[in-house]
Amino acid sequence: MRSDEISGMTVAAAADAMRAGKFSSEELVRAVFDAIDERDGLIGAYLTVDRDGALKEAKTADARRRAGESGDLLGIPVAMKDIFNVKNQPCTCASKILKGYIAPYDATVTAKLRTAGAVPAGRVNMDEFAMGTSTEHSAFKITHNPAALDRVPGGSSGGSAAAVAGGMALASLGTDTGGSIRQPASFCGCVGLKPSYGRVSRYGVTAFASSLDQVGPITKTVEDAAIILGAIAGADSRDQTVLDKPVPNYRAELRGASLKGLRIGVPDEYFVDGTDPEVMSLVRGAIDKCENAGAQVSRISLPHTRYAIAVYYICATAEASANLARFDGIRYGARCADAGSSLQSLYDRTRTEGFGKEVKRRIILGTYVLSSGYYDAYYSRALKARTLIRRDFEKAFSECDVIMAPVAPTPAYKLNSTVNDPLKSYLGDVFTVPANLAGICGISIPCGRTAADGLPVGLQILGPAFGETVLLRAAKACETEFGL
Repeated sequence: MRSDEISGMTVAAAADAMRAGKFSSEELVRAVFDAIDERDGLIGAYLTVDRDGALKEAKTADARRRAGESGDLLGIPVAMKDIFNVKNQPCTCASKILKGYIAPYDATVTAKLRTAGAVPAGRVNMDEFAMGTSTEHSAFKITHNPAALDRVPGGSSGGSAAAVAGGMALASLGTDTGGSIRQPASFCGCVGLKPSYGRVSRYGVTAFASSLDQVGPITKTVEDAAIILGAIAGADSRDQTVLDKPVPNYRAELRGASLKGLRIGVPDEYFVDGTDPEVMSLVRGAIDKCENAGAQVSRISLPHTRYAIAVYYICATAEASANLARFDGIRYGARCADAGSSLQSLYDRTRTEGFGKEVKRRIILGTYVLSSGYYDAYYSRALKARTLIRRDFEKAFSECDVIMAPVAPTPAYKLNSTVNDPLKSYLGDVFTVPANLAGICGISIPCGRTAADGLPVGLQILGPAFGETVLLRAAKACETEFGL
């Protein structure tokens, strides 16, 4: 097989091909690196690649296969967002303040992927400390959307989505705090899965907002997402927020997935003025296809959705201000060389030079809402509103199996169009942040392309907390129905 044919395969297809002896893991990894060399100069998805380490692990995977092992991820290269600790690889979170930092240990999800035989191939770009929706807030480079190089790939996991969409990774791992897996997957035409809060360990993942962050895969198919989720999900003694619940065989659960009889809720609050007409048309068309295939579609209401953006940007920035306090040039982070004579000066200079504009903006906002006199007025009230949003979903899932809606109000927008307009950027999260606030699971799958520019559009499917099996079956049935 040609190198580009190999690198363009799905995880499931590549695993089957290696079992059949059509090529080795080493050949697969080399094919992915060839694709990176050929295409990433224009796309800019990768910050670093670990050629020597990846090839060494690929040879180990080949030896394991010769010894009789057979796994869906054995020898599969995976691109890692630059927020995961991968031992002996950089982990900068796309920030100057962590430039030169080398991870001394593996995050739990990294270790689980390695146990399954996956090969961490390299570090992909992101918005600094996962704060952004376009991957334009990286300290090191801008990532372009493979579907249209003048467009953003989404964020903060834009590098993860661009690597998969650009044929430079079979799969990637990202994080989703307010939509940072689903939105870039939608913009780039991939599948992006946000598991329920507490399904996957966050140990070894640099924190942005600890009650909202969740780890998940970006892949080419729903089946591949199910494979990776099965590998990374489960309890972890080092993360007390992970529930000790059995992990289903998500891939096996996809067998026989059907839309017939599936109860789909369509929330009025997600189909509003201001949404791009082509996005609206494609998403409604996808839901109509589901109904024609035997699904039961009904209108529902999630009345507190209108508070979601305000609640999210209070809760998330408050947690960010606390989590990023450790980056002070003493405990963590590169210390400013000319820090002055006082401790305060050291803090000031280190953070001023180390953090980018968007990170500073969110730290300042978060510190403000937590400060004396404003905690009760903003943060405390936001937590109460967050509870109401969660209860809306609980009520909805008593009436339907899944919820379907757009991922974002627009397709991928042009580079530099929101960099100086943060409010416009924040409002783009309106359809994704409620799931994070409620702790439920969600997925984005492609449902078509715009007629005007040929840009990908994603259908968002939401499921109840720890309802990944139902969610993935619904997504797989849609994928089949849409002919993807």
